[in-house]
Amino acid sequence: MRPISIEPHLPGRHMPSDAPVDAVKCCGDCAHVPAGPTPDAELPSTVAWLQWITIVWMTVECGVSLLAARQAHSVALLAFGSDSLVEMLSAVVVLLQFLPRFPLKKAHANKAAGGLLFLLAGVVLCIAWLARTRQMEASGLGIAITILALIAMPALAWMKRREARRIDNRALAADATQSATCAYLAGVTLVGLLLFAAWRIRWVDTVAALAAIPILSVEGRRAWRGEGCGCG
Repeated sequence: MRPISIEPHLPGRHMPSDAPVDAVKCCGDCAHVPAGPTPDAELPSTVAWLQWITIVWMTVECGVSLLAARQAHSVALLAFGSDSLVEMLSAVVVLLQFLPRFPLKKAHANKAAGGLLFLLAGVVLCIAWLARTRQMEASGLGIAITILALIAMPALAWMKRREARRIDNRALAADATQSATCAYLAGVTLVGLLLFAAWRIRWVDTVAALAAIPILSVEGRRAWRGEGCGCG
């Protein structure tokens, strides 16, 4: 009978591949390996406060714009208020993507953001068409809210683009486009309101609003396809 040799386990020697491994006695070298699947993303604090600021501001902007649109019978202000509502929904989509209690996959967030951009393009087109024959009155409230939006939205759009590039998030990049479009529509709506108040010229804001549709369509397609955040 051959003698049975018992060799002590020396440091640096590997156990056979089929030997069971006790997870409790695992060496410290594997401490860096995650114990389980890690979440796809965590909500950066900068993105969080950007989105909450957007939601609060868009709620105020939407309400004031729609009120002014009703008082002045302004289709341009109605389009601007509708844009504010879509922008608020876009900000909510970005938040839902990161909240652990309401997980939203990145691909689904991209499609939702792209769909909202397509929706906004359709809203602008429909409202611009209706603006051809609609009678309108001057609106001091509309002028005030568009001036405030023209100040706030470019800053929000720039910060969102910066964060979108940093974390490579297409949904946030699409939301930045929403903010930039909101600033653009605020500018053209303001010009239209001022021209109407001074000389009763109302077709300028309709033409300028139609010019935003190609931008919305291109960015909506990019968001829907989940293309990289190469926005400038």
